[in-house]
Amino acid sequence: MSSSYKSRIQEFNTALSEEKINLEALRDRCFSGIPFEGGIRALCWKILLNYLPLERALWDSFLKKQREVYAQFLKEMIIQPGIAKANLGLSREDVTLEDHPLNPNPESRWNNYFKDNEVLLQIDKDVRRLYPDMAFFQRATEYPCLLILDPQNEYETLRRRVEQTTLKAQTVDRNRSGVTNVSSPGKAQNLYPSSEYEVLPNGCEAHWEVVERILFVYAKLNPGIAYVQGMNEIVGPIYYTFATDPNSQWKGTRRRSLTPPDGSPLSLQQEQNIKPQYFTFRWLTLLLSQEFLLPDVIRIWDTLFSDKDRFSFLILVCCAMLILIRDQLLVGDFTANMRLLQDYPISDVHTILKKAKQLQDEA
Repeated sequence: MSSSYKSRIQEFNTALSEEKINLEALRDRCFSGIPFEGGIRALCWKILLNYLPLERALWDSFLKKQREVYAQFLKEMIIQPGIAKANLGLSREDVTLEDHPLNPNPESRWNNYFKDNEVLLQIDKDVRRLYPDMAFFQRATEYPCLLILDPQNEYETLRRRVEQTTLKAQTVDRNRSGVTNVSSPGKAQNLYPSSEYEVLPNGCEAHWEVVERILFVYAKLNPGIAYVQGMNEIVGPIYYTFATDPNSQWKGTRRRSLTPPDGSPLSLQQEQNIKPQYFTFRWLTLLLSQEFLLPDVIRIWDTLFSDKDRFSFLILVCCAMLILIRDQLLVGDFTANMRLLQDYPISDVHTILKKAKQLQDEA
């Protein structure tokens, strides 16, 4: 580690130890990249994303309150309907008489449970594939959710809920003659082969399961948005940054708002009729998380999160990416250019960010 890098770490530690964080000064430091050592990046992201208050004295009480709120979310949203705990003041018989799986009432907890399963299955399908080239998300977290995994509780894990749902599902096929073939559950399509992920022992949960729970709780809290495919790509790098924080006080993840950026299309005209939405939609909505390796995505997000107009700067980053391959685009045909744009050839994100900053300064 060079002396200049050590000095930079010290500057961050000094800035983060102030009684009230100077947000503007912190943004300036973070714009050029945030050190990982000592959990500096994770702490800076929490401040830049408006998760933590600027007053350090409030952090402990704030964190305690957020964990209590999150625990309450889990109790309300990930408990299987029909299983009532004695401490809730209800017995299983009472719940069964008032509500049951065939209840057509829209307010039925069972009705909502089955609707939630549709969302959960999509989330589950996506999070199991999160960064497949990395073993991290398949490994067990050091901080499993004891509220759900405690055998004395009757809460079920989302993984178990998905397994039960897919096990009970039947495949229904209708041929041209109108004859319907219903296969038995045992012969139903295996949606999740065991080779895709390692099954952890009871009492453990993988990092992807934590991400799944975050997305499911978000979908329940925001029914107007629910879950949109790709949200897992946004939560993944944030969760990874927080979960690898060496500071045990901050380990674990709380719910964050998934506010999408302004998806204004870039003004691009190509002779090959390449429309901006062919490639910029993914670039913008997923914050470039699918265009680069995870360490490079995190480095880009250091700059995006630290810029007060972060989504405007995201557009400048996209423009810089196009400018840097301009010569190749001008000589390529439609097929070659689409390949370039959908599999971006430049891996040096520092060059891209430097060009984006130049565009910002010239504006």
